[in-house]
Amino acid sequence: MLSSFRQLPWNGRRFVRLIGYAVAVVLCLTAVVFIGTVWLIESGVRAVSEAALHDQPGDVVLALMEYVESPNHTLRDRNRAVWALGRLRDPRALPVLKRHFTDGACDHDRLLCQHELRKAIALCRGEIN
Repeated sequence: MLSSFRQLPWNGRRFVRLIGYAVAVVLCLTAVVFIGTVWLIESGVRAVSEAALHDQPGDVVLALMEYVESPNHTLRDRNRAVWALGRLRDPRALPVLKRHFTDGACDHDRLLCQHELRKAIALCRGEIN
């Protein structure tokens, strides 16, 4: 194969080199997107956790569980706490998550998001997302 590479005309070798650079750029961009996504998720979990810990200092999982149960917070904020509990993957959150899970259709005006609850329960059970 190396001998066939040497026989390529100058433009052919340049093309092969260009393909190699393109592959390297794509791999670098993929790594940047992956790292950026992980950073965004972790910063979101941190923000929700800080809000929950402000109301109830101590253990972040217990604080988030209280946040989910609290009628003093909006459904949007409580849904974010459900999401954060799923990302933390702590099985201690299962009773609270299951208590709100009806397996019905989402009614975001009255109930916690059933889709987010389903995902959080699966993650806390150790299932792969």
